[in-house]
Amino acid sequence: MGATEPDLGLPLFQAVGYVDEQLFVFYDHESRRAEPRAPWVRAAGPLWLQLSQSLKGWDHMFTLDFWTIMDNRNHSSVTNLGVSPGPHTLQVALGCEVGADNSTRGFWTYGYDGEDHLEFRPETLSWRAAEPGAWATKMEWEVNTIRARQNRAYLDRLCPEQLGQLLQLGTGVLDRRVPPSVRVTRHVASAATTLQCQALSFYPPNITMRWLTARQPLDTQHTEPGDPLPNGDGTYQARVALAVPPGEEQRYACQVQHPGLEQPLTTTWEPSASGALVFGIISGTLLGVVLTFLTGVLFRFLRRRRASRGTLGSYVLADLE
Repeated sequence: MGATEPDLGLPLFQAVGYVDEQLFVFYDHESRRAEPRAPWVRAAGPLWLQLSQSLKGWDHMFTLDFWTIMDNRNHSSVTNLGVSPGPHTLQVALGCEVGADNSTRGFWTYGYDGEDHLEFRPETLSWRAAEPGAWATKMEWEVNTIRARQNRAYLDRLCPEQLGQLLQLGTGVLDRRVPPSVRVTRHVASAATTLQCQALSFYPPNITMRWLTARQPLDTQHTEPGDPLPNGDGTYQARVALAVPPGEEQRYACQVQHPGLEQPLTTTWEPSASGALVFGIISGTLLGVVLTFLTGVLFRFLRRRRASRGTLGSYVLADLE
């Protein structure tokens, strides 16, 4: 991604690379260096050199593409006030996926000022305009067939090759399976009762969470799903919420499917211990503290009495006057 006005805190050009949601490389226009962001990628060797050179090339091409899009949108000229309208932003997402059957799919898309702009179609060497303002750039880029063939070669051949090498380097990290721990909690408000199902500390991030009633899935329109969020330690968390009638919480169950689980895990909300039991536990704890304190006082009292009598025998209880 990049922006026209770096003084606002937006970079002229910045690139990040992910493998299966794991950040492994960072590059920016200022340093012009690719920085490893995962321990397993430090041994990339020739692959790392290839990636670094590619990022430097994209740094240059990004600037050219940015100005082409701005010119075709009449956003590169100054206004009557003598200032350039902006800032403007450009985002590019490109990469590839390799399926379980070794089939590959590439993608290369542009977003301008936060909206979809252009999408490359390698099978026809053409671009799809996502909005009318992209038509001029589409026509201009489709004339350059050499660039279109280079794009297709990257998506069909080079990208899958690099992905395969990265997956090999990340063996034991990228292919690990950490099953989620799942819990269901209840939140009671004046207007509604909500059940929240949380899946914690799992990897990889692909997970399916749904609510059941009478062992049948509920319509998704009644639920509030959440996307998996990173924990910062390489694992993820996710949640899904459901509004339920008061007193009917145990009619519903949360079912979780994840590659780390041998079979779907189903969890229900369990009421906590009763107030009386909780009070009993607290009271018992306080009583234990009081008894310990009284025993300590009595022990010190007897010790003083023994010392005053000069006796070497056993401690005996003294009559309290």
